[in-house]
Amino acid sequence: MAYCKGCIEKDLKIEELKETVESLQAQLKYRVRKDEEGYFGDSTPSSKVLFKKNAPEEKANKKGGGVPGHKGHGRRTHTEESADCVINEDVGEVCPDCGGLLAMKEVRNRTVIESAPTKPASILYRLSVKECKNCHRVFRAKAPCVLPKSLYGNQLTAQMAVMHYFHGITMGRITEMTGISLGTLIDIFHRLGRYFEPLMEALKEAYRTAPVTHADETGWRNDGQNGYAWLFCTITLSIFLFKNTRSSSVPKGIFGSEGLPGVLVVDRYNGYNKLPLKIQYCYAHLLRDVEKLAKDSPDDEEVARFTGALIPLMAQAMHLASQRISDEEYYRQARELKEKIMAVCRSPAHHLGIRALQDIFTIHEDRLFHWVTDRRVPADNNRAERDLRPTVIARKVSFGSSSDAGAETRSVLMSVLHTLNKRRVEQSLESVFKEILDEIAKNPEIDLIPLVLRPLP
Repeated sequence: MAYCKGCIEKDLKIEELKETVESLQAQLKYRVRKDEEGYFGDSTPSSKVLFKKNAPEEKANKKGGGVPGHKGHGRRTHTEESADCVINEDVGEVCPDCGGLLAMKEVRNRTVIESAPTKPASILYRLSVKECKNCHRVFRAKAPCVLPKSLYGNQLTAQMAVMHYFHGITMGRITEMTGISLGTLIDIFHRLGRYFEPLMEALKEAYRTAPVTHADETGWRNDGQNGYAWLFCTITLSIFLFKNTRSSSVPKGIFGSEGLPGVLVVDRYNGYNKLPLKIQYCYAHLLRDVEKLAKDSPDDEEVARFTGALIPLMAQAMHLASQRISDEEYYRQARELKEKIMAVCRSPAHHLGIRALQDIFTIHEDRLFHWVTDRRVPADNNRAERDLRPTVIARKVSFGSSSDAGAETRSVLMSVLHTLNKRRVEQSLESVFKEILDEIAKNPEIDLIPLVLRPLP
């Protein structure tokens, strides 16, 4: 059979062009996806996403208001007994139009919520000094609610600490509100850090003995260098550490080397894997990987079957703990979910992406199902994610710490304040923190552990 040389060259050229088109289409698909999702796919922070999608039309057109049948919380009026202040306002005695006398018809009440001025008030304490006529011992009155040798009262100190280390308000904004210079504000915070620094070991000890613990980390710049903010938390306490490293030495410094009870819930970062306690991997991170596989291969039937079976099971596992069911029913459903998940992950697969996800479940089965045998262990690490979110917001606003000393002070005060917030009942965080400062003012050598790690009601 004779071959035409020109036809062969044309066929080769067509195949070459087909490969070029496929390569360009793949590159275009990658660029479009990178523009939509960012450099880290589904894990890209919202601040790094170039183009954000509009809200769904049904959500955008949804009317506000409470759910039907929900008890409302409208504006509340006050009486003279419940109001903090009653002010009488009068329109005058003479009509501004014709000059006639005005006669009283009625008095209408209007409730207004107003704030007090934020400018600090200067207080002059006249402290008496007296001497005993018999033993000649001298007694000096102390200024109440003021730390030793401090110019600023505990109410103002507590307010500024809570504003900066809990609510994430910048120091510059606090100086504008209070009129206190930036250098003085930094000195106040460093002094508070020295008072509470001995508490860190007590917090670590309480954290180690908790039955369920959580850990996570995020970026945090220190003195212009890239570093990390570490969070170790439970339902009743939080420990923040701001370090220049993401190595496993940080969690090892928290947990030590001896075996510990309880379960640590984390993502799949290797820095936690060699700690001396059980590990529970977060299903939310795994679910994100499964959804990413479905998005990467939308036309693959095998991928569609695998993700379509696994995604609902993982979602049920994460929501199972929040259901109001008995422990017996919980553990029954948990065992069934585990069997179904492992059946999907042990089924034969040809797609490499499917096999990679299956390997996570089959190789690390001992780190994925502690929620099946202990209801206290969640299948996700949402507690750490939520507790760390204010730090992420503070990072965007303050751009990190300015020095190692500032990072250490932030570690101490954020740990104390966030722990107090989890343990307070009815009082505000500011008032709880002020009470502790008042106790320090009375006795600078007081043991702060019972005050911060107070028993829960």
